[in-house]
Amino acid sequence: MTIRLQRRQLLQGSAAIAAGACLPALRAQGKVSLTYSDIVPENDSRTTILRGAFSALGSDFEFKSHHGGTLYKQGTEAVAIQRGNLDMANIASQDVMNQVPSMSMLMVPYLIRDVDHLRKLWASDVGSELNRMLDEKMGLRILANPYIGTRHLMLKPKKKVMKPADLAGVKLRMPPGEGWQFVGSALGANPAPLPFTEVYTALQTGAIDGQDNALPANKNMKFYEVSSQISLTGHLVAANHFVIGSKKWAAMSADQQRRVQAAASKVEAEITAMAQKEERELVDFFKGQGIDVYTPDVAAFRTHVLDVYAKSKYVKDWVPGMFDRITKL
Repeated sequence: MTIRLQRRQLLQGSAAIAAGACLPALRAQGKVSLTYSDIVPENDSRTTILRGAFSALGSDFEFKSHHGGTLYKQGTEAVAIQRGNLDMANIASQDVMNQVPSMSMLMVPYLIRDVDHLRKLWASDVGSELNRMLDEKMGLRILANPYIGTRHLMLKPKKKVMKPADLAGVKLRMPPGEGWQFVGSALGANPAPLPFTEVYTALQTGAIDGQDNALPANKNMKFYEVSSQISLTGHLVAANHFVIGSKKWAAMSADQQRRVQAAASKVEAEITAMAQKEERELVDFFKGQGIDVYTPDVAAFRTHVLDVYAKSKYVKDWVPGMFDRITKL
């Protein structure tokens, strides 16, 4: 009787030890892993803001971010999420326009007027409709749309660019992808696809004549060191899409979703505020660096670009009436 009792107690004890040993593994399995990728450099202020917000998600999350295009090249992140190889990314409308053609509208220069118009767009039924299409067709969910500045032309040659005709023959770097190349053509330039990380060297060697980016990006990447002028065309209100895979999102609890959304909203607010502050200050900075900063005939650019798009192949793939709905917001 004593022997049987001791044997039973030993077995129960062993089972308890085994169960206890499994607890860390079970807890580890319950931790939400979020792998993130973008092309923003490691030392960029936007990276600091992102990591600060997402490092505070809680002990049930493991957030890993990769920057400078080291994990996925520019334009490939959306497909990586679709394939389950990536969880989150900072992408451009260009990256999803092949599967959701109406997203290419957001790349039409001069359609979105300013930050207020941008916010109205994503708070409207148009924003909800675009989000739904991304979810249904690509399995992507937009968490935020951080404003990163309004894009202008920054050029190495000293000839002023006052109207679209002045860009004839100018080799203008645009991000890789058909949609981006068309933006360059619509502005009047000869577009050249080139990754963001290669722009400085290309300007330095003369492989390109110029590029278009927001003022904060021009400063962060030190493009002013290899350029002579900035034409304040203000052609694109730049706001990338901070996305997560729909399946990853659905697998999280309601509380986890709330915390991830709160972190993304914090990133959007802080990056937007930083970009707006820098834009107010950077014209004087660039002038101090010897850069000629001036305002061209923006009306001429707007009329020319919108006419080019109205005659383009993209129009037929847009949701009917959506362009006008965005304009009227």
